[in-house]
Amino acid sequence: MRRVISWWDRHQVALYLAAIAVGAIVGLAAPDVAPALEAATNPVLALLLFATFLGVPIIELGRAFRDWRFLATVVVVNFAVVPIVVFAVSRFVVDDGGLFIGLLLVLLTPCVDYVVVFTGLAGGARARLLAATPLLMLLQILLLPVYLLLFAGPGITEQIEVGPFVEAFLILIVIPLIGAAIVQAVARRHRVGQRVEAVMAAAMVPLMMLTLAVIIGSQIAAVGAEALTLLRLVPLYVVFLVVMLFVGLGAGRLARLDIPGTRAVAFSGVTRNSLVVLPLALALPAELGLAPLAVVTQTLVELVGMVVLVHVVPALTPAHLAVEDRASTDRSAG
Repeated sequence: MRRVISWWDRHQVALYLAAIAVGAIVGLAAPDVAPALEAATNPVLALLLFATFLGVPIIELGRAFRDWRFLATVVVVNFAVVPIVVFAVSRFVVDDGGLFIGLLLVLLTPCVDYVVVFTGLAGGARARLLAATPLLMLLQILLLPVYLLLFAGPGITEQIEVGPFVEAFLILIVIPLIGAAIVQAVARRHRVGQRVEAVMAAAMVPLMMLTLAVIIGSQIAAVGAEALTLLRLVPLYVVFLVVMLFVGLGAGRLARLDIPGTRAVAFSGVTRNSLVVLPLALALPAELGLAPLAVVTQTLVELVGMVVLVHVVPALTPAHLAVEDRASTDRSAG
């Protein structure tokens, strides 16, 4: 079993791409399975996050809450810089209400779920990012209506409800986190808890593959039906991803964060809350019917991008930079 775990850890990026391909094939070949896959998305994602939280000692979360420099950097990147970038890219689809609103909904809301997983895979500070998720969720609930009002006008904000945000936070963050804390407490005294930790740690790669396949499979057919229209969004989402990657890396360096912290900021800036805002988009009136598909299109682009960034971000932030940062700090202090 150890050989199998070692093998899929070494080949995880290829396996994730294969899972995306399988999900796309299944979703296109059998579109009738989309509702079942969509219903499975939250349970599968919650299980993935439960496994992720198990790998983060709860004591680390307490320390992470005290890292105000990291929290401030994440907040500034997501709620000061991101809106500027979103305003710029949204100008290219302002003529189409569905595409425009869908783009705004998804790009203005930072991810609070699988971003933690990808951050950990890239050697980022997943505990600190996990500790920031309540703040990120609260701020996006408060600020999304403000940005929508500024960018799209008052008609849209009146149709946005906070219910899906609260529900997603409970299902995807609070419940898995409490479950992980209970298992960690049991593991200190009983072998059964240790076995659960070991099994879930070994299952991380398969769980990520399952999550990717389920998400892609549940949405690809709907996107394919409007492919020509939605193609307008793909370059905009790619530009956003690339721009925010370098904004995040630059912000981490400017704030003098360590390498794991810098990687976490980059992933937080790039990754969006598509699974949470999708119900908001689905609740919009019929004349904005493309909005949900615009959200899903971003998910497809982002997931492929995340798989790539798991290797790219460590390459852009090699460990030796940490040594250089410390040396520079010492010189300035002197």
